Amino acid sequence: MEEKFEITKKAGIYGIIGNIFLLIIKAIVGFVSKSQAMIADSFNSAGDIFASLMTFIGNKISSAPNDEDHNLGHGKAEYIFSMFISISMILVSAKLLYDSVITLILGSELQFSCFLVIVCIATIIIKLGLYIYTRNAFKKCNNILLEANMKDHRNDCIVTSFTLLSVLLTLIRIYWFDSIVGIGISIWICYTGVTIFIESYNVLMDISVDDKTKKLILDICHTYEEIKNVGDIISTPVGAQYLIFITILLDGNLSTFDSHKLADNLEKDVSKLDKVYKTIVHVEPITIEQQQI
Repeated sequence: MEEKFEITKKAGIYGIIGNIFLLIIKAIVGFVSKSQAMIADSFNSAGDIFASLMTFIGNKISSAPNDEDHNLGHGKAEYIFSMFISISMILVSAKLLYDSVITLILGSELQFSCFLVIVCIATIIIKLGLYIYTRNAFKKCNNILLEANMKDHRNDCIVTSFTLLSVLLTLIRIYWFDSIVGIGISIWICYTGVTIFIESYNVLMDISVDDKTKKLILDICHTYEEIKNVGDIISTPVGAQYLIFITILLDGNLSTFDSHKLADNLEKDVSKLDKVYKTIVHVEPITIEQQQI
């Protein structure tokens, strides 16, 4: 667990450094050349800085161990900060969409510049490097924050490639494509923000564990011959993992010691699953007559 948080922290720091550099050069070249697509791309980098910063802070808080006031740890902190990220992305995308539409209607003043091409190429190279690094880190510890950052870096490579295309098209006097790309980037940022918001909202509203994990839990329960039936499987998210409550039905003639020992073993087996933070098993005794119904 400690290694996971350390890897995520490094990915967040590298993301902050890389995006600060990209924000500076994109903003300068974008405003000088009056490229709406590059300006939108610079705001996207600003959002990426904020996202990386929130990832760093959220990861630090969520890595804190459980205490008397927070018995299940601080795992949900990363989703609270993810919601901050999503709201800021939606607000930024709305402003960028407005500016791009106005530029499309009134006309673009974009002029070709070698600096625009250089910035786009530099952005693609840096983002591709961050994507490869984050993807390798994600493969090591399977962290949801790393997965989100990995996809963000990959998407930025695609977005900036379209920005580069809009710049090159000005050489043949096609200027409207710049505003279209600005609109597309704005919509993409908004879509990403809404997706993050929904995911964060679901976790904070205690969404249940997915069906695949439920099936794995049932499969583990069925490996115990003593378990006559499985009652409720209730779950609540604790950050990226879940607290699982299971009700099992056992022969009422089993001794208290044996039934509790079985429950302890089941808790340990289920807690080995990647998405499980902790398991609590409740035992319900049933009679022979009830087993035959």
